[in-house]
Amino acid sequence: MYVYDTKTGKEFVLPDIRGMRYAVCGLQLPGAGCVLLVSNLSEETVTPDALFTLFGVYGDVQRVKILFNKKDTALIQMSEPQQAYLAQTHLDKVKLFGKQIRVMPSKHQGVQMPKEGQPDAGLTKDYSASPLHRFKKPGSKNYQNIYAPSATLHLSNIPPTVGEEEIKAAFAEAGFDVKAFKFFPKDHKMALIQLDSVDEAIVALIKMHNFQLSDASHLRVSFSKSTI
Repeated sequence: MYVYDTKTGKEFVLPDIRGMRYAVCGLQLPGAGCVLLVSNLSEETVTPDALFTLFGVYGDVQRVKILFNKKDTALIQMSEPQQAYLAQTHLDKVKLFGKQIRVMPSKHQGVQMPKEGQPDAGLTKDYSASPLHRFKKPGSKNYQNIYAPSATLHLSNIPPTVGEEEIKAAFAEAGFDVKAFKFFPKDHKMALIQLDSVDEAIVALIKMHNFQLSDASHLRVSFSKSTI
């Protein structure tokens, strides 16, 4: 599987694990795991849903657990080791809600749901059946469009009834400063929107992905390597 690294401008191949293109999570494979340890989170702002949406850019998030006694730390279980590797590569040391987060492999093989009666306060969530997974289909085109966080976001699933001003107004109403906007020339279902900074774009992706644009259409948001 080829991956484009926006920091170096080079493509590289993710290593197969014991000859398997996709390893099954839960197996004790050396140097490979599906669970990430994320620390230095903003306790006041971060939620399981926010982490699900952000890390979901790089793979299908199965479960998220914000630690009950250490709420600036979370465990995130991805579907495959390669997805965990991609998320770590692109999200380690980015700023999320004003704090530089750390992302590293966890020694845990999976995220456990709380036992019945165990205090959790909604900090552990299972997303295995979520309709918002981006990589459910084998060979999904989404694998070809994985980029590091950037100030420019790629928007898709825009209905023909929704124009530029409506989309810009939706972002502005959510608190974002739109610097530029451009529909794709041959396909108005897609557009680029440029925000003030990478930090703001990360939060915008979390808030605006799956935003309801019309009765039947929800916005899809990802990071773009392009600028406007």
